[in-house]
Parts: sequence; C-alpha cells; structure tokens
Amino acid sequence: MKRLTWFNVTALTLGFAFLYIPIVILVIYSFNASKLVTVWAGFSTRWYFELLSNEAFLNAAWVTLKVALASSTAATVLGTMAAYVMVRGGRFFGRTLFSGMIYAPLVMPEVITGLSLLLLFIAVGLERGIFTVVLAHTTFSMCFVSIVVSSRLATFDRSIEEAALDLGCTPFDAFRSVTLPIIAPAVISGWLLAFTLSLDDLVIASFTTGPASTTLPIRIFSSIRLGVSPEINALSTILIAIVTVGVITASLVSKRAIVRQRAEEQRADAT
Repeated sequence: MKRLTWFNVTALTLGFAFLYIPIVILVIYSFNASKLVTVWAGFSTRWYFELLSNEAFLNAAWVTLKVALASSTAATVLGTMAAYVMVRGGRFFGRTLFSGMIYAPLVMPEVITGLSLLLLFIAVGLERGIFTVVLAHTTFSMCFVSIVVSSRLATFDRSIEEAALDLGCTPFDAFRSVTLPIIAPAVISGWLLAFTLSLDDLVIASFTTGPASTTLPIRIFSSIRLGVSPEINALSTILIAIVTVGVITASLVSKRAIVRQRAEEQRADAT
C-alpha cells in the first residue's frame, strides 16, 4: 500500500475543497435572514417557509416528479427490451441500424435532440405538455438503461435459463422467473439513472414543455436569470439533503445485505 505524500494530501484536499466548499456555502446562506444572498444578516429559516408557500416552485416540483417517474419507468421497460434483443437476438436484418438508433442519444448533443423532438411534435400536431416531456425524456434516457442492462446480460450464465427451459418453462416464464430476478440490480440501477437524468434535464425539457408543464430545472433557471433568490438556496439545500439521505440509506442497505450474505455463507460452511 502506497504511503500518502504531502503532494497527494494537498491535491486531495484542494480537489475536495473545490467540489464541496461551494455546496457548503450554499447551504449556509440558505439560512441567511437577508434577501441578498451575498450579505449575511443572521440565522433564519424564513426562506424555507416562503419556499413552501411558493406555488410556482411547488407546481414545478410536482410536474418534475411526475415526469421523472413516468419517463424512467417507460425507459426502463423499453431499455431492458432493447438490451435483451441486442444481447440475445444474435444477427438479424437491421441490427446495425437498431443499435445505432439506441446509442445515438449518448453522443448526440441535447440541443439537437430537443430541437428534433420539437419539430417532430409540431409536425404531428401534438400539443406540448407533460406527455411530450415524458416522451422526450424516455427517448433520451432509454439508451442509458439499455447499456446498463446489456452489460449485465452479457455476463449472465445462460445455463440457468436453459435449465428452466428444460424443466418445462416457456421462454417468457424463464425470463420472468429466472432472468429478471438475476438482472434486477442492473434494471434498478438503470431506473435510478433514468430518474436522475429526468430530474436534472433542462435543455430537452425546454424544447418540449408547454406553458402549463414547467419543470423544476426550467423554473430555477428562469428565476436565476432575474437574480439569485434565497429561496433557490433553500431549494438546493433540500435537494442536497434528499440526495444525502438516499445515498446513506442505500449504503446502509447494501452493507447490511453484504453482512447477511457473509453470515449465510458462514452458516453454510459450518453445516
């Protein structure tokens, strides 16, 4: 194991400071009593209460949550199906075109994706709203789910699935009873990734949203253009707290599962 040198410690400290000091300052100034975000006027929680009474932010948060849940679920289903076809489908006519269309959003700028979807919705006469944003986010995040799931399917032991088929299962029953539970961690990871991408998206949503379906990133961006409000700091602090709690909870659950698995292995070895 390599020893820590002064250079490594300094580089590590500067790196973490560059990443997290702005976040710490944002959290501190969310409790600022002043309307000016750069002038400290004492400790206060007024901006949190004003944020809870701000109908514009609350409606935008609700729209964002609905869009993220719907688009991530649809992207997970479609991405899992696409990954299964890519890994298990073998060679078929149009495979290259199919894989290229799946992976295109990964390398295509979001501006082009958003503009092309906007022109498509206008051409078919589809009114922009929550539904169009869900379609756009599903199209964008499906490729990420497909990559995560296909990487798990590529290392999947097919002999287990073949054993289920030999015992009388239909291909669908084998997938539902054997394959899906094994690749479930990858499917869940893909859903979480798609959910995060939908929550964070600004560019594609700005092209495909309507007046009554403004998402939270668009609302925040519009507010910041007129000047940073302390309510933005309060909102950002709440989001940071939610993410922190989620990460800690996932870490504890994962650690508990590892401990339980080791205990079961020890009992199995003892018997």
